[in-house]
Amino acid sequence: MKNERVQAVLLAAGIIAGLLSGSVAAQEKHPIAISSEGVKGRYTQQLFLDVDDAAGHQVRVMESQRIYPADHQPVVDGERIVEAWTRGFSNYTAGVGPAWGYVTWTTDKGNKIFLEYSGSSESTTTDTGSKRGTYHGMSKLVGGTGRFAGIRGVTVDVTEFDTDLRVGYNKGTNHGEYWFEH
Repeated sequence: MKNERVQAVLLAAGIIAGLLSGSVAAQEKHPIAISSEGVKGRYTQQLFLDVDDAAGHQVRVMESQRIYPADHQPVVDGERIVEAWTRGFSNYTAGVGPAWGYVTWTTDKGNKIFLEYSGSSESTTTDTGSKRGTYHGMSKLVGGTGRFAGIRGVTVDVTEFDTDLRVGYNKGTNHGEYWFEH
């Protein structure tokens, strides 16, 4: 009887240890650092709406694309990010205000990683009427397709931008960590 209890306790301890080690392995953190310096980035479309409650109050919806050349492709769990699409919103008064939206990273193997971002920007109006400034915020990795369905993570983001569709730019840096939930 005592031997059976010992075996039951050892079996239970083994099961608990297995479950705990699986949880720890599933939460293993991996660093990520991305720079878009030298990467082709462009605004593909934007809509600015003036709000009439205060001078300089504008709401904007935008879409931008970045294409990473072979020598600048960030790597996430062995797959290279080849393209990034950002779709977002901003709410500026006199060039300052919150910005938030969504990002999709596409890998060299066709998988996608989805992010949500939020932060704030400060910008000035240029001679051409575009906004030039800097965004500071964070992104959450919230899932993806294929093997990235369970990806999670956070990054700290800084982006310099000029919203001019003809010659504007959107370049930034992101650093943080990611992990997988199963």
